[in-house]
Amino acid sequence: MALIAGPTASGKSDLAVKLALDLGESGKRACVINADSAQVYADLRILSARPSEEEMHGVPHHLFGTWDGATPCSAVDWAEAAKAQIASAHAQDIIPILVGGTGLYIRTLLEGIAPIPEIDAGIRAEVRALDTGDAYAALQVEDPQRAEKLQPADKQRISRALEVVRSTGRTMAAWQERLEGGIGEEICLAPLILLPDREALYARCDARFATMLDQGAIAEVEALLSRQLSSDLPVMRAIGVSEIASLLRGEVSRDDAIASGQQATRNYAKRQYTWLRHQPPTEWRRIEPENVVIDAAFDIILRN
Repeated sequence: MALIAGPTASGKSDLAVKLALDLGESGKRACVINADSAQVYADLRILSARPSEEEMHGVPHHLFGTWDGATPCSAVDWAEAAKAQIASAHAQDIIPILVGGTGLYIRTLLEGIAPIPEIDAGIRAEVRALDTGDAYAALQVEDPQRAEKLQPADKQRISRALEVVRSTGRTMAAWQERLEGGIGEEICLAPLILLPDREALYARCDARFATMLDQGAIAEVEALLSRQLSSDLPVMRAIGVSEIASLLRGEVSRDDAIASGQQATRNYAKRQYTWLRHQPPTEWRRIEPENVVIDAAFDIILRN
């Protein structure tokens, strides 16, 4: 299996299609499997920069737009679906090409996930009712090791860590010592991490967000808001949704909405860049997209 990972706007999807087409020329079939947490949602075709039929160039693509926005797609949900797609591809002698930038998705698929039991509903409600400052202060007392690794404003991860320790009596670190379900030891993996020049990456992020508004992103958010979904759902927290929602409500100008969306996109790309640079195994090759030579990067797949 090939894995092409990179931050948003790094051109990883284009490279995945190019690899699939090259494999086709050598007599091998390939498919592309999405590992981007925004591109899984049907509601976010434009804002997630999901590849169009034209951009797919006839290569089968899976797990793009598969989830309705009303149904959250957790890392476990995605990993189970990805494992099924990978197994199906292998059974048909098709080479799966995993492409994306969501580190938690990739790590869960390859390494597995801690078997944390269902959280007590009462405890979850109690924790989620806390403001972020109080929740972080509580976590510093009840799981200081986890608190030290989190930003004080990271409400989602703080709440998760606090509800786990309160509901199970064990910290996140203790649970993560027992990862289950990963397929990293079962497959032949050819990984490649794309790390573009940062300034060029940020410029692409800025250009892409501005273009999205001209391509229908405003109507896309308008349709999403009309569904009156919970603001806690991942689809409602996707980059661009809140910024364009503010524009639709008349709270900001178009220029201000674009500037906010561009900044949010750059911030996200920076976080992805940092994760991909430091978290995956050191032996995974890291390279600028323009320097990729497919034959060399994926020799194990192309030649076998």
